[in-house]
Amino acid sequence: MNILETHHITKYFLEPVKFQVLKDISFSVQKGEFLSMIGKSGSGKSTLLYVLSTMDTDYEGKLTIDGEMVTGKSLDDLAILRNHKIGFVFQFHYLLPEFSCLKNVMIPALKLGKYSQKEIEEQAYQRLDTLGLRDQALKPASKLSGGQQQRVAIARALINNPLIIMCDEPTGNLDSKNSAIVFEIFKELTSSLGQTIIAVTHDEDFARNSDRIIEMRDGVL
Repeated sequence: MNILETHHITKYFLEPVKFQVLKDISFSVQKGEFLSMIGKSGSGKSTLLYVLSTMDTDYEGKLTIDGEMVTGKSLDDLAILRNHKIGFVFQFHYLLPEFSCLKNVMIPALKLGKYSQKEIEEQAYQRLDTLGLRDQALKPASKLSGGQQQRVAIARALINNPLIIMCDEPTGNLDSKNSAIVFEIFKELTSSLGQTIIAVTHDEDFARNSDRIIEMRDGVL
Protein backbone atom coordinates (compact mmCIF):
# COMPACT_ATOMS: atom_id res chain seq x y z
CA MET A 1 0.00 0.00 0.00
CA ASN A 2 1.38 3.40 -1.01
CA ILE A 3 1.31 5.87 1.88
CA LEU A 4 2.77 8.77 -0.13
CA GLU A 5 2.91 9.52 -3.86
CA THR A 6 4.33 12.40 -5.86
CA HIS A 7 3.22 13.15 -9.41
CA HIS A 8 5.51 15.35 -11.53
CA ILE A 9 6.64 17.61 -8.66
CA THR A 10 8.50 20.60 -10.07
CA LYS A 11 9.77 23.59 -8.10
CA TYR A 12 11.58 26.83 -8.87
CA PHE A 13 13.51 29.21 -6.64
CA LEU A 14 12.95 32.78 -7.83
CA GLU A 15 15.75 34.55 -5.92
CA PRO A 16 18.35 35.76 -6.75
CA VAL A 17 17.47 34.46 -10.24
CA LYS A 18 14.90 31.89 -11.40
CA PHE A 19 16.33 28.41 -10.85
CA GLN A 20 14.66 24.99 -11.20
CA VAL A 21 15.46 23.02 -8.05
CA LEU A 22 13.09 20.02 -8.54
CA LYS A 23 12.45 18.55 -11.98
CA ASP A 24 9.44 16.33 -12.63
CA ILE A 25 9.72 14.15 -9.50
CA SER A 26 7.41 11.11 -9.45
CA PHE A 27 7.75 8.24 -6.96
CA SER A 28 5.84 6.45 -4.22
CA VAL A 29 6.58 5.28 -0.68
CA GLN A 30 4.99 2.17 0.80
CA LYS A 31 3.61 1.83 4.30
CA GLY A 32 6.32 0.54 6.65
CA GLU A 33 9.15 1.48 4.29
CA PHE A 34 12.40 3.01 5.56
CA LEU A 35 13.53 5.30 2.75
CA SER A 36 16.75 7.33 2.64
CA MET A 37 17.22 10.31 0.33
CA ILE A 38 20.82 11.12 -0.48
CA GLY A 39 22.64 13.57 -2.73
CA LYS A 40 25.23 16.34 -2.65
CA SER A 41 24.45 19.72 -1.11
CA GLY A 42 22.25 21.62 -3.54
CA SER A 43 20.88 18.47 -5.19
CA GLY A 44 17.33 19.27 -4.02
CA LYS A 45 16.83 16.54 -1.40
CA SER A 46 15.99 18.82 1.54
CA THR A 47 13.73 20.94 -0.69
CA LEU A 48 11.91 17.77 -1.72
CA LEU A 49 11.53 16.70 1.92
CA TYR A 50 9.88 20.03 2.77
CA VAL A 51 7.46 19.59 -0.14
CA LEU A 52 6.67 16.01 1.00
CA SER A 53 6.08 17.23 4.56
CA THR A 54 3.57 19.84 3.25
CA MET A 55 5.58 22.70 4.78
CA ASP A 56 6.44 23.99 1.30
CA THR A 57 3.37 24.44 -0.91
CA ASP A 58 4.95 26.50 -3.71
CA TYR A 59 5.41 23.79 -6.35
CA GLU A 60 3.88 22.35 -9.51
CA GLY A 61 2.57 18.78 -9.64
CA LYS A 62 0.60 16.75 -7.10
CA LEU A 63 1.26 15.20 -3.68
CA THR A 64 -0.91 12.47 -2.18
CA ILE A 65 -0.63 11.28 1.44
CA ASP A 66 -2.64 8.31 2.71
CA GLY A 67 -4.73 8.32 -0.46
CA GLU A 68 -5.69 11.98 0.00
CA MET A 69 -4.69 14.75 -2.40
CA VAL A 70 -2.96 17.37 -0.25
CA THR A 71 -1.88 19.74 -3.03
CA GLY A 72 -4.08 22.83 -2.95
CA LYS A 73 -5.28 22.43 0.65
CA SER A 74 -5.38 25.53 2.85
CA LEU A 75 -2.53 26.22 5.28
CA ASP A 76 -4.86 25.50 8.21
CA ASP A 77 -5.88 22.14 6.75
CA LEU A 78 -2.23 21.26 6.10
CA ALA A 79 -1.32 22.13 9.71
CA ILE A 80 -4.05 19.76 10.92
CA LEU A 81 -2.84 17.05 8.53
CA ARG A 82 0.76 17.41 9.76
CA ASN A 83 -0.33 17.17 13.38
CA HIS A 84 -2.27 13.98 12.69
CA LYS A 85 -0.13 12.20 10.13
CA ILE A 86 3.47 13.43 10.16
CA GLY A 87 6.17 13.34 12.83
CA PHE A 88 9.39 15.31 12.42
CA VAL A 89 12.99 14.59 13.48
CA PHE A 90 15.63 17.18 12.56
CA GLN A 91 19.41 17.38 12.85
CA PHE A 92 18.94 19.65 15.87
CA HIS A 93 16.49 18.24 18.40
CA TYR A 94 14.64 21.54 19.08
CA LEU A 95 13.68 20.43 22.58
CA LEU A 96 12.66 23.11 25.07
CA PRO A 97 15.66 22.95 27.43
CA GLU A 98 13.86 24.06 30.59
CA PHE A 99 11.02 21.52 30.09
CA SER A 100 11.31 17.93 31.28
CA CYS A 101 11.76 15.20 28.67
CA LEU A 102 8.20 14.08 29.42
CA LYS A 103 6.74 17.55 28.78
CA ASN A 104 8.71 17.89 25.53
CA VAL A 105 7.29 14.60 24.26
CA MET A 106 3.75 15.59 25.28
CA ILE A 107 3.68 18.95 23.43
CA PRO A 108 2.46 17.77 19.96
CA ALA A 109 -0.30 15.64 21.56
CA LEU A 110 -1.45 18.52 23.80
CA LYS A 111 -1.58 20.67 20.66
CA LEU A 112 -3.66 18.03 18.87
CA GLY A 113 -6.13 18.01 21.78
CA LYS A 114 -7.43 14.52 21.08
CA TYR A 115 -6.75 12.97 24.51
CA SER A 116 -6.79 14.08 28.14
CA GLN A 117 -3.57 15.29 29.76
CA LYS A 118 -3.41 12.09 31.83
CA GLU A 119 -3.75 9.88 28.72
CA ILE A 120 -1.10 11.93 26.89
CA GLU A 121 1.27 11.65 29.85
CA GLU A 122 0.86 7.87 29.85
CA GLN A 123 1.49 7.71 26.09
CA ALA A 124 4.58 9.90 26.51
CA TYR A 125 5.94 7.57 29.19
CA GLN A 126 5.35 4.63 26.82
CA ARG A 127 7.23 6.34 24.00
CA LEU A 128 10.16 7.16 26.30
CA ASP A 129 10.10 3.57 27.56
CA THR A 130 10.31 2.27 23.97
CA LEU A 131 13.41 4.43 23.48
CA GLY A 132 15.04 3.38 26.76
CA LEU A 133 14.53 6.77 28.43
CA ARG A 134 11.71 6.25 30.93
CA ASP A 135 14.15 6.82 33.83
CA GLN A 136 15.06 10.22 32.32
CA ALA A 137 11.45 11.38 31.89
CA LEU A 138 11.41 14.05 34.60
CA LYS A 139 14.87 15.45 33.93
CA PRO A 140 15.15 18.79 32.12
CA ALA A 141 16.02 18.15 28.48
CA SER A 142 19.15 20.30 28.88
CA LYS A 143 20.62 17.72 31.31
CA LEU A 144 20.68 14.90 28.76
CA SER A 145 23.47 13.93 26.38
CA GLY A 146 23.15 14.73 22.65
CA GLY A 147 22.24 11.15 21.82
CA GLN A 148 19.58 11.03 24.54
CA GLN A 149 18.13 14.36 23.38
CA GLN A 150 17.74 13.03 19.85
CA ARG A 151 15.95 9.95 21.22
CA VAL A 152 13.56 12.27 23.11
CA ALA A 153 12.97 14.08 19.82
CA ILE A 154 12.08 10.72 18.20
CA ALA A 155 9.67 9.97 21.07
CA ARG A 156 8.09 13.40 20.49
CA ALA A 157 7.74 12.60 16.75
CA LEU A 158 5.93 9.36 17.64
CA ILE A 159 3.48 10.74 20.23
CA ASN A 160 0.57 11.29 17.79
CA ASN A 161 1.05 7.91 16.08
CA PRO A 162 1.95 9.51 12.75
CA LEU A 163 1.68 7.65 9.45
CA ILE A 164 5.09 8.99 8.39
CA ILE A 165 8.17 10.25 10.19
CA MET A 166 10.10 12.79 8.11
CA CYS A 167 13.76 13.20 9.09
CA ASP A 168 16.27 15.84 8.01
CA GLU A 169 19.82 14.65 8.82
CA PRO A 170 18.65 12.83 12.00
CA THR A 171 22.18 11.63 12.81
CA GLY A 172 23.98 14.74 11.52
CA ASN A 173 24.82 15.98 15.02
CA LEU A 174 25.72 12.62 16.55
CA ASP A 175 28.87 10.55 16.90
CA SER A 176 29.05 7.12 15.24
CA LYS A 177 27.86 5.23 18.34
CA ASN A 178 24.74 7.36 18.81
CA SER A 179 24.12 7.40 15.05
CA ALA A 180 24.03 3.60 15.14
CA ILE A 181 21.57 3.69 18.08
CA VAL A 182 19.24 6.08 16.24
CA PHE A 183 19.42 3.93 13.10
CA GLU A 184 18.53 0.79 15.07
CA ILE A 185 15.56 2.63 16.63
CA PHE A 186 14.28 3.57 13.17
CA LYS A 187 14.81 0.03 11.88
CA GLU A 188 12.86 -1.37 14.84
CA LEU A 189 10.03 1.14 14.31
CA THR A 190 9.60 0.06 10.68
CA SER A 191 9.92 -3.69 11.26
CA SER A 192 7.89 -3.97 14.49
CA LEU A 193 5.38 -1.13 14.24
CA GLY A 194 5.10 -0.71 10.46
CA GLN A 195 6.19 2.92 10.81
CA THR A 196 7.04 4.68 7.54
CA ILE A 197 10.25 6.73 7.64
CA ILE A 198 11.61 9.13 5.02
CA ALA A 199 15.06 10.46 5.90
CA VAL A 200 17.39 12.91 4.18
CA THR A 201 20.93 11.92 5.14
CA HIS A 202 24.61 12.37 4.34
CA ASP A 203 25.39 9.30 6.47
CA GLU A 204 26.36 6.56 4.01
CA ASP A 205 26.03 3.70 6.53
CA PHE A 206 22.59 4.95 7.56
CA ALA A 207 21.41 5.11 3.93
CA ARG A 208 22.97 1.81 2.86
CA ASN A 209 21.20 -0.11 5.64
CA SER A 210 17.75 1.41 5.08
CA ASP A 211 15.18 -0.36 2.87
CA ARG A 212 15.62 1.84 -0.20
CA ILE A 213 17.77 4.75 -1.33
CA ILE A 214 16.63 7.58 -3.57
CA GLU A 215 19.51 9.65 -4.90
CA MET A 216 18.94 13.24 -5.95
CA ARG A 217 21.23 14.84 -8.51
CA ASP A 218 20.65 18.35 -9.91
CA GLY A 219 16.96 18.24 -9.04
CA VAL A 220 16.16 14.83 -10.54
CA LEU A 221 15.91 11.31 -9.09
